[in-house]
Amino acid sequence: MLYRKITKRIEEYLSSDSDRMLLIDGARQIGKSYIIRHVGKKMFPNYIEINMEEDKLGDRVFAEAKTTKDFYMALSVVAGDRMKEKNNTLVFIDEIQAYDHLLTLVKFLMKEKKFTYIASGSLLGVTLKNTQSVPIGSLDVQHMYPMDFEEFLYANGVGEVAIDAMRERFNNWQALSDTMHDKMMDLFKKYLLVGGLPKAVETFVESHNVVEFRSIQKEAHDLYGVDASKYEEEHNKKLKIRRIFDMIPSNLENKKKRVVIKDIEDKKWKRTNDYLDEFDYLISAGIALEVKAISTPTYPLVENSGKNLLKLYLNDVGILSGIFYRNNIKVVMSDIKSINLGSVYETVVAQELRAHGYDLYYYDNKKNGEVDFLIDDADNLSNIPIEVKSGKDYTVHSALDKFISNDDYNIKKAYVLSNKREVFVDNGITYVPIYYIMFFQNISNVVEEFLD
Repeated sequence: MLYRKITKRIEEYLSSDSDRMLLIDGARQIGKSYIIRHVGKKMFPNYIEINMEEDKLGDRVFAEAKTTKDFYMALSVVAGDRMKEKNNTLVFIDEIQAYDHLLTLVKFLMKEKKFTYIASGSLLGVTLKNTQSVPIGSLDVQHMYPMDFEEFLYANGVGEVAIDAMRERFNNWQALSDTMHDKMMDLFKKYLLVGGLPKAVETFVESHNVVEFRSIQKEAHDLYGVDASKYEEEHNKKLKIRRIFDMIPSNLENKKKRVVIKDIEDKKWKRTNDYLDEFDYLISAGIALEVKAISTPTYPLVENSGKNLLKLYLNDVGILSGIFYRNNIKVVMSDIKSINLGSVYETVVAQELRAHGYDLYYYDNKKNGEVDFLIDDADNLSNIPIEVKSGKDYTVHSALDKFISNDDYNIKKAYVLSNKREVFVDNGITYVPIYYIMFFQNISNVVEEFLD
């Protein structure tokens, strides 16, 4: 059983008498159904699971369930013997987005309180945008992501005591011992290869077979490619969505790492605004992470962001390293000088920050250059620049130096993440080892997200 942080959130919900249905949203293959099933079966003697994607392709029992009576009737067809009382019966609606009318029905199911409910969805953000009657106040949407580095450590036998000890050192800005640092860097590099898809992690832990976990990653990436345009009716839009998705790895290999607008359709006159719907689709589907450009970094960052100069990262670093390096693990594990791992390191940082509650931005200024990431600094009503370094020249960062020296920006904290063990402050910049990214936590944003 793989440890997932979201387990606690699911247990708390199922132990409550909430008026909102908890809906776990996220891309496919990240373990949503698995963890809900595990917790649900443990807590409820009468566990009912219905996969609406399978129903839509099969008997279509729920296709016309437009009222609660219709829903109960359909439910009785597949699980009549398990339909007991609310306190002992859990109904798990998997892939709820397959029938958008069920999202409208949520309000009435929760109002009647006949059973306990929980749901999951893929491409849910897309479906909700296209649902005419969204059940305001009746859904509690919790976003889920691939396994983060801390969860990967647990899967590989690193215990809670060790992780808590590392967290304490991080909070006190202390470095790990040489031995512990080497161990963490070894596991971090393996995480770059394996990523956070639960099936890939499980395969790695059991067999350490590169061919096997790469096969799982390729299958997931291919599935994401299909999902990239699955629910878009307009054929021309489907092609553009798929093209943008397929371009992500090659864009990340470019110096600027931005989406190259003219390459989407080979039309030089096209602009970012021509593809806003396509970008939103990929981001809402959870298969791409957006990092928005900021030229005037004032708090809060969201007020100064736009869709121009957008960067897109894949949602799983293992998928990206598989596309780049296939079965060659030496590229990552052996620090080959001729190979620049910058895009892989940036992807893992984007993945970690997003999973830990941060919206993603980067600094772009024609005169001063770029800084990899910016996050809000609520304590100082400012923002925190983060530079990611995969090589040995980790103290060289002219854009970051110019950024923090600008008095108008009121920068109180800045970080450089690198492979080096030492933790120290120099000229207002705190240098920390790359694996400490697992402890960057946006407390103010790590709460359930309500659909209001």
